[in-house]
Amino acid sequence: MGKKVLVVGGVAGGASVAARVRRLDESAEIIMFERGPYVSFSNCCIPFHISGDIEKSQDLVLMTPPEFDKQYNIDARVYNEVVAINKEEKTVEVKNVQTNETYTESYDVLFLAPGAVALRPQSIEGINDEHVFVMKTVPDVEALTTYAKDNDVKDVTVVGGGYIGLEVAENLKYAGYNVTLVEAQDQVMAPLDYDMVQMINREIMKNGVDLVLGDSVQKIAKDKVILASGREINAQAVVMAIGVRPENTLAKQADLALSDSGAIKVNHHYQTSDPNIYAVGDAIETTCFFTGQKTQLTLAGPAQRQARAAADHVYGRTYVNTGVIGSSSVKMFGMNAANTGLNEKQCQARGIDYDYSYVIPKDKVGLMPDAENLFFKLIFQVPSGKILGAQAVGRGNVDKRIDVIATAIMLNGNLEHLKELELTYSPHFSTAKDVVNHAALTALNILNGEVKKVPVTKVRELVESKAMIIDAREEDEYALSHIKGAVNIPLSQFRDRLDEIPKDQPVYVHCRSSQRSYNMVRALGQLGYDHVYNLDGSFLGVCEYEYFNDVVSKREPIVTDYNFN
Repeated sequence: MGKKVLVVGGVAGGASVAARVRRLDESAEIIMFERGPYVSFSNCCIPFHISGDIEKSQDLVLMTPPEFDKQYNIDARVYNEVVAINKEEKTVEVKNVQTNETYTESYDVLFLAPGAVALRPQSIEGINDEHVFVMKTVPDVEALTTYAKDNDVKDVTVVGGGYIGLEVAENLKYAGYNVTLVEAQDQVMAPLDYDMVQMINREIMKNGVDLVLGDSVQKIAKDKVILASGREINAQAVVMAIGVRPENTLAKQADLALSDSGAIKVNHHYQTSDPNIYAVGDAIETTCFFTGQKTQLTLAGPAQRQARAAADHVYGRTYVNTGVIGSSSVKMFGMNAANTGLNEKQCQARGIDYDYSYVIPKDKVGLMPDAENLFFKLIFQVPSGKILGAQAVGRGNVDKRIDVIATAIMLNGNLEHLKELELTYSPHFSTAKDVVNHAALTALNILNGEVKKVPVTKVRELVESKAMIIDAREEDEYALSHIKGAVNIPLSQFRDRLDEIPKDQPVYVHCRSSQRSYNMVRALGQLGYDHVYNLDGSFLGVCEYEYFNDVVSKREPIVTDYNFN
């Protein structure tokens, strides 16, 4: 007689663990409970139903109960909520939410995959009104689209600048709504550093979404949102996308161990404090790959891996739990962004000695008509050169470049490994020296002290202090637009104009994207100039970094004109 396995929750973690158990044990009796109407749906794709990219909400449903039965011999029960666990008797109490009838099921092994709950801060007046929505389930998106249609909604405010908030805002805009995106912090996309999100800010603004940063929602009225600053925003519907908390109701009831943040504590094998109960997915506490410290990560990929590992352990299979590094990507209109590992803020918080390289090559051979700028930031440990993280923003392929870095991190790679990494090459897809190799080479120059740099975040200070800034571009490029106060000494001329370059003060050099300026900096260093710095990102990086804040704050630009090409 096979094991009787119960699974609570049917999305990434729950459905994956049920399918894995079946593959390991054809004789097992498997019952999966989902309190909602759908089991095994793609919650990551939910925002794309708003715009019609996914035409029907039913298309979000990956498998139905009859399909689970026919393909896997799994009893998938929708509208059935597990309301209590009796650990001593190894039973659960189940409520049919349609009939209110309750019944009991026994188990040999119980898997919890309850997911996470979207945050609705009760301190916000009006947070529970009928025109306020979250975006976690298929019924959530159905409720929003139905309400918007029935009430002739034109203005929608999205609260929260994380991945879900960005995707919801984008798809609402595509659907024809007037959209405002409100984020309480000073940037969207917290996994990225401040300098790397500025391209996203410009893209949001360019596509007609009103982006409000550094302000929080205080009150939601019938047709408007009132912010802490006093600003009022027209809003006939509001989508709250400010984050999630672990769904731990069952775990609390069963007196399973919880973290301070409310996540379910699990061991190496994803067993809870009761060895017959496992937990996976968004509700659990997991381990940071870098520090070994406990953390939380709400991503589908890790949830599926956890599900497989937990099922394997039940059947005596071994598993190496390496922890999580946090890899994700997002599309925002025509711009793509991806990240993995640690960012600068996280390195600083952990007391890690680090540095980074920042490069802006083309994502493929520049002669190709669809070649685009690729903004790439590679973070590494000092002095080991161990790779800690990376961020990429561009209109082309960013996700697979970040996947390369994620792989290197998991294999404990360093800059030398990344420099020598042999990647495929075709003019349609990349350059002979791909951006990840380029970033590693630049990072090694920094690590080895062969070049000094100044981040794009400090250029305004240099301009305001009237520092010696050299523009190494050609004269026609300089004439079109340049950093105010910069002296134009092209790379093609500087050896004949050394008398214009002082040796007794710091000199800061830039070009379009730091390649020509790098060559000038290296040459000047060999000619006796001891205090020469390359400006990260150069003119292109400065324009991208400065633009959004210039427009929003109406401050004086430090460039004569912006150039994003």
